[in-house]
Amino acid sequence: MKTTFKPRPILLSVGLFFSGAILSVTTLSAAEQETVELPEVEVTADKKSDTKPVKGYNAKRSTTATRTDTELVNVPQAITVITRDFMQDQSMQSIADAVRYVPGVQAAQGEGNRDQLVLRGNQTTGDLFLDGLRDDIQTYRDLYNTDRIEVLKGANGMIFGRGGAGGVVNRVSKKAGWDPVKDLSVSYGSFDHRRITADYGQGLSDELAFRLNAVYENSNSYRDGVELRRYGVTPTFTIKPGDKTEIVLSAEYFKDERIADRGVPSFIGNDSSNLNNRPYRINDYDKFFGNARLSPTETETVAFNAAISHAFDNGVKVKNSTRLAYYDKYYQNVYARSSVSTAGTLQLGAYRDNTKRENLINQTDVTYSAKTGDIEHTLLAGIELASQDTTNKRITPAGGENLGGTVTAENPMLSGIVFNNITRDQKSDFTATAFYLQDQIIFNPQWQAVIGLRHDHLNTRYTDLRPANFANINVSDNLLSPRAGLIYKPTADSSVYVNYSTSYVPRAGDQLVGLTVSSATFKPEKFINKEVGAKWDITPNLALTAAIFKLERENVLAADPSNTGNSILLDGQETTGLELGASGKVTDQWQIMGAFTLQDGEITERQANATPANVINKGAELAMTPTRTFSLWNKYQINDMWAVALGVVSRSEMYAATPTVGQSTILPGYTRFDAAIFAKISPKWDAQINIENLTNKDYALFAHNNNNITPGAPLNARATLNYHF
Repeated sequence: MKTTFKPRPILLSVGLFFSGAILSVTTLSAAEQETVELPEVEVTADKKSDTKPVKGYNAKRSTTATRTDTELVNVPQAITVITRDFMQDQSMQSIADAVRYVPGVQAAQGEGNRDQLVLRGNQTTGDLFLDGLRDDIQTYRDLYNTDRIEVLKGANGMIFGRGGAGGVVNRVSKKAGWDPVKDLSVSYGSFDHRRITADYGQGLSDELAFRLNAVYENSNSYRDGVELRRYGVTPTFTIKPGDKTEIVLSAEYFKDERIADRGVPSFIGNDSSNLNNRPYRINDYDKFFGNARLSPTETETVAFNAAISHAFDNGVKVKNSTRLAYYDKYYQNVYARSSVSTAGTLQLGAYRDNTKRENLINQTDVTYSAKTGDIEHTLLAGIELASQDTTNKRITPAGGENLGGTVTAENPMLSGIVFNNITRDQKSDFTATAFYLQDQIIFNPQWQAVIGLRHDHLNTRYTDLRPANFANINVSDNLLSPRAGLIYKPTADSSVYVNYSTSYVPRAGDQLVGLTVSSATFKPEKFINKEVGAKWDITPNLALTAAIFKLERENVLAADPSNTGNSILLDGQETTGLELGASGKVTDQWQIMGAFTLQDGEITERQANATPANVINKGAELAMTPTRTFSLWNKYQINDMWAVALGVVSRSEMYAATPTVGQSTILPGYTRFDAAIFAKISPKWDAQINIENLTNKDYALFAHNNNNITPGAPLNARATLNYHF
């Protein structure tokens, strides 16, 4: 769309006035000057779309890092934005797909039933947000209704409160607006991938706009017996009763059904001098260890969202956001519970897990811009009220999760399993009341600062509902999370910054799963992030970022390396590293998205666990934290019709779990190449083919522990046809 600007007579008169003032230095008198009538001039510019606010690969602004609309170059912390165009070009459908191109972030297996991320060496399933509000059930998220994904690296409790171990992942929803959207996409690919999405929206009146996003997918997998079925719908309304008020209402129903795939186990290598295990026959990528038919997982999400914002005449802006979400999830799995022995046998495990959760969150932000002398301030004050109720039950076979006996690696399957033994039945009620203050300060064109402080009052009431183990524990915490960043701007489009921030993770919901609960268990984890970085918008369409960080973590909750299904508390860990990022257009035809990370994550104190074999020594490397990762996507527009793309994803070797004296498993490093071809058939039709793993490389993608390792997919392709009606 185009917006036309026509100079009014008064503006022309002002221009003529100043022109006359300049000419008055000549000898001409006022009477001798001629009145000149200028022709009307039209000035046109692209109008910003209210349904697609970011175009291309390079986002310029975000609210994720500061809760105010801030240019990324002025944010004193590393943040990466995965835009809608980039998601479409890569045919992304999951959070794991997106973070491949985010410095300092890895995806983990999550037992094949949930999104699980590793941010700067810290594994998390709870630091996922939707439009700035918590969305922390353990499930997979689809991207059909997502406009972009904003990943903030490093602890920042001042903005997000509890959580944010190594950072947060915030999905920004597609929004209803008056710029029409009428898109239909159908894709088909290898392993019977079948998916259709629809995106329709338009203004219904001058005050009301509507948008509807929907998805349906029914696909198989390169893994035997693994299949996926999911569907969802998200209606959204935007109401603008006046220029200064906006109301956004939305709802979502989403259901995800799939097989919980925990991959392959490890085995003892042939080299006796190497004590590290390796993935078992990663080239036999399709074999399922356990029983696929007895490993279903299903999650149902019903959510309602409302956001109301108003700008007052005195410069005060108020925004209130509410999210009410109901989650119902179960998963059952039969999986490899040990490594493959020299005799070619292994043990299997099995259990069923049921979780129900209700989240009610309300946030109010008040912002105000002011000046004290020559110093400019953007002041933020806010309050968050949150309630989370969670019930969780685990059921195993009569003899427990360990099925006993062994199976052969050639036929690693058991059937006839009956789940009738309740080993966990617990409830947790969590409430939070938070107050926060922030000041974004502009001292002069070269120096800026961001200073903030948040206070959280948290209350957790935990109940073990098993009659023989009944326990009722009530714990309260008062936590202060400061943040301070100083920014130096050599130029208007570049910055150098230092940042200090903290965050806490209290025990609630998923944080209590698998722990031996006591009063000491509830001590929150603490994170301290120290960071120095630089950002440079080389051109309006190309940005480079760099960050050096040190992230310290205290009172760590980690998976027990003995593979018992439980968690253990560690005294501390530390991750230091360098992150580099690039996004945008190198030329008018060439777009890139790139990420490079060097990092070192380690345990800072020796951990003496139940048995000598489970001791974690000081200096042990962190799980799922490779020393080096690299990714680069290149898209080149050949002409108006054709475009091609080539991508590379690479990482060094890493441990599947934090190594102990008794056992460790190495996932070898790999480099994978991807490609795509794009065709603009007509104004209404376009198509693309995405090809993954061009060289058909055998590799281990990621893991959950030493004996749940996901093989990477072989050479595969997906074709997508888009219709814009």
